[in-house]
Amino acid sequence: MRKMCAILLLGLALVLPAPSFAPSASKPRAQVQALKVTILSTMLADQGIGEWGFAALVEADGRRILFDTGARPRTVLENASELKIDLSGITEVILSHNHDDHTGGLLTLRQELMKKNPSALSRVHVGDGIFLSRPRQDKGEGNPMVAIRRAYEGTGGTFIVHAKPAEIAPGVWLTGPVPRVHPERNWSDQGQLKLANGDVVEDTIPDDMSLVFDTAQGVVLLSGCGHAGVVNTVDYARKFLNGAPLHAALGGFHLFPADDKALAWTSEQLRKAGIAYLIGAHCTGVEAVYRIREQAKLDRRRCIVGAVGASFTLGKGIDPLDVAR
Repeated sequence: MRKMCAILLLGLALVLPAPSFAPSASKPRAQVQALKVTILSTMLADQGIGEWGFAALVEADGRRILFDTGARPRTVLENASELKIDLSGITEVILSHNHDDHTGGLLTLRQELMKKNPSALSRVHVGDGIFLSRPRQDKGEGNPMVAIRRAYEGTGGTFIVHAKPAEIAPGVWLTGPVPRVHPERNWSDQGQLKLANGDVVEDTIPDDMSLVFDTAQGVVLLSGCGHAGVVNTVDYARKFLNGAPLHAALGGFHLFPADDKALAWTSEQLRKAGIAYLIGAHCTGVEAVYRIREQAKLDRRRCIVGAVGASFTLGKGIDPLDVAR
């Protein structure tokens, strides 16, 4: 009986619901003082390998987090090595959503880095719904996280599932799944999603979530694809952070298919939110970045196409490296 209880407890520990928090208006919020975000996977490469994928290293007040893991198994490993970045001391990983261009490197990274540090990448934060089945027309499984989950847990790793905003470190917030208030529809046709009750519906990528930093300058947003919509995500983050302005938006925002009207509206909403810096990487689109730069009244120092090795540092701004300068 004791053995059975121990097995049950171990199984429950592998996928943990995350505690949720809400900032209190009665006491000061914790804020991030030092922040650097460095891109490790995207299409444009100043150093290393470019790919259709995304990953970034976060360094916030001495805490290091890996946000997404790229598409191909070894891209992030090799790019980090070329950039002389050691990822083996990182415990926490964020997966922004289930797509393989953000999750493809997780297993290889975990297996390689745990040779040096058994705790490396041992905790993965995910949005509620990331493990739901995505049935394909050929009857196969379209969600890579179904297989990745089993293999990753086999290494001793743990998933923490977020259904609501959660502060995972002082001033560092996960949005959890984002309410779709504005009809941005920032996703391509993704097929079908099988809900827990068995119903099959359109896959709108409900597990999409972003990482948000509460700073004295305002909100810094890090997004994988922003399938929930960049404006929806910004509005949601500003709401639970008591209306702080948007200081910077970094990462992928799935605006490459957006038409002129959608880009003009998005740019205006970002301008109204106070945006000062933008790095548009991965699925943002080159033209979309230039439209936002013009229409949100930014310039080439403050709004760039993201490249492997490019970075944003709080208080200093963007280092685009040579290829995107």
